[in-house]
Amino acid sequence: MLAAALDSYLPIGVLVLMGIFFAIINIVATKFLGPRRQGPIKGLTYESGMNPVGTARKRFNVRFYIVAMTFLVFDVEIIFLYPWAVTFSQLEPRSPEAGLFLGRILFFILASVVGYVYCFRKGVFRFD
Repeated sequence: MLAAALDSYLPIGVLVLMGIFFAIINIVATKFLGPRRQGPIKGLTYESGMNPVGTARKRFNVRFYIVAMTFLVFDVEIIFLYPWAVTFSQLEPRSPEAGLFLGRILFFILASVVGYVYCFRKGVFRFD
């Protein structure tokens, strides 16, 4: 019984071991095969082939991070919408369960829109 339960986790274990093995092989191969030369040019910060200008310790406006978080929220919302749509399409039309599913997703979307409107009215998306 226990062996049958563990057999279903075998493919996941194999994938985890393959990932760990791949990471270790890449680190070891880089140490052996990679160049070892050091110099003033190699030590420079790489900025798309251009000479670096200014310091790397510059502060970013907090709005940049807020826009990034807003993107992540809507990205996660889309990830949640796909399995919901697959499940919702298989429900019996006009059943109480279908109404409950529809109400939940409408609340989820409404909460996201309210958050977006709140951020918009607070001026989060304005870059002056």
